Formats: sequence, structure tokens, C-alpha cells
Amino acid sequence: MATVNVIAGGGSPRLPDRIFLKAWPVPRGQAFFLERSNMAFNHESEMAHETWRLFRIVAEFVDGFEAMSDIGPAVSVFGSARTRPDDPIYKEAVECGRQLVDAGYAVITGGGPGIMEAANRGAFDAGGHSIGLNISLPMEQQPNPFQSDALTFRYFFVRKVMFVKYARGFIIFPGGYGTMDEFFESLTLIQTCKTEPFPVVCIGHDFWDGLIDWMGSRLRDKYATISPKDMHHFHITDDVSEAVQIVRDFNPEQAAQALMGEAAPPPRATVQTAEGTWTGIPPRPHPNSRATDHTARP
Repeated sequence: MATVNVIAGGGSPRLPDRIFLKAWPVPRGQAFFLERSNMAFNHESEMAHETWRLFRIVAEFVDGFEAMSDIGPAVSVFGSARTRPDDPIYKEAVECGRQLVDAGYAVITGGGPGIMEAANRGAFDAGGHSIGLNISLPMEQQPNPFQSDALTFRYFFVRKVMFVKYARGFIIFPGGYGTMDEFFESLTLIQTCKTEPFPVVCIGHDFWDGLIDWMGSRLRDKYATISPKDMHHFHITDDVSEAVQIVRDFNPEQAAQALMGEAAPPPRATVQTAEGTWTGIPPRPHPNSRATDHTARP
């Protein structure tokens, strides 16, 4: 626990006069707040404000890393916040949470109602780690009461890192835009080799088959915007027990070999980063490029 007061400005050409940065006493660096006093809203002052905002972003990462570092193997479960407790899909998600805990996994959800609540409920009732990664929204999210560990994020992108970094796999129930976002983001990470392959299991043929048929007929066949092997980065099942077994049986080394084949990248490109992805190889500048490279190099 610490209290910090910093005043910056006056002597630096990069900062306008009287920028006040205040940090109140908070646990684990939870929040940094920036106050500006009698300051003109010009471009320079706005840039300074955005620079100091990084402290708040970094604090969210620190909170997440500290809270999640000892949960052990986990699976992230996604699905609609609108699914009601009397829906059969809700009951399947409860069973999914229970079976994941029985298999030795913690359960990570978005912490809200619907499918998130159901998966947390199954994990919580089974006595396992039931983690909710809540988000601050303009329309307040109602956190579910079945979380053994809870975090609240301001930023979606920080929250997304936690879903990927600490999960051995994704199980995805029917849902809306947010669920589709997590589904396609997982496929993008796997397709681009930006992360070690991990199992992505979608629950419910009735819900998913129309989308998968469209992906095959349009993305793969008609427009060739994905490769045929890109349709093999996920599984679909109606059986929650099968979904859990797919996660348990998944072999990331075999999956990486199948994904990259003989065109495997050099070892330096697959070094695990702190955020749970692979380092990759920076793009080479085009010989005719006149762009100024602002990339920070280590």
C-alpha cells in the first residue's frame, strides 16, 4: 500500500505546465488517476494526458497477472448473457463448469449473467476455482454470485489477454456479438500462429452449423479468404462431456505441427511472451517505403 503524488511540467518541452498526476492509496496498484488543473485543451496537453493514461492500463495488467498467476490450468467459457436459468443451454453450461472442475481445471468467464453465470455456478458448486473477469460498461453489468475470484476491468483488450493467457482451451456456447468476437479472435490467433494452438469447442450444432456452413461456402470456397485447413481449428459438439474430453486430450505440439507443417517458423519466433502469445517475427520494411518507423525496439 502506497501513496504517490507526482507533479510534472514546466521544465519539459513534451509536457504542458501544471500536469498533476495523483495516485491514491490502493492495493496492488489498482488505479492511477490523472487530474489536469487550469490547462488548455490543445494537442500537446491531450498527448500528455494520453501518455499518463498508460499507468492506468499497466495497473490493470498488474492486477490481472497477480490475481490469475496461481489459478493453475483453466478453461475459458463463453456464451450469451441473455440465456435464462430455465433454458436447457444454461443447464448444459452448469454441467460444463462442474465437469471442468472434476477434470482439474479452473473455470474463467466474463463474470456476468446467462451462460457466464451457469459455468461459474457449476464450477463454484463443485468446489473449484470459479473466476469472473467482469467489465465496466455504460449499462452496468450485473456480476453473478458464483465467483470465487473476481476482477473488474475498464478495458476490453486487457480482459481479453487474461482470457487467452491463463486458459488451456475455449468452450463456446451460443451467444451474441461478444461470443462471436471471442470465437473469431481465437481462430485468428491460431491461424496466424500468434499463439500456441489450443482447443476451441463450440457447443450446439443447431446454433453453429449455419455459421460454419457460411464460412465454408463463402470464406473458403467462393472468395478463398481462408485456407481449407482453417476450418479445422475448432470443433462442434452437442455433448458437454465430449467438449471437456477434447480439451483434456488436446496436444498442442501435434496441433502446431499440423498447422505449420514443414514451414515451421524459427524457434525465436515461438518464444512465449508474458501476455500468452508468441513473439513472432517483425515485418521487414519494404525497400521502397518512405514511412518513418516509430516501432520501439528492445
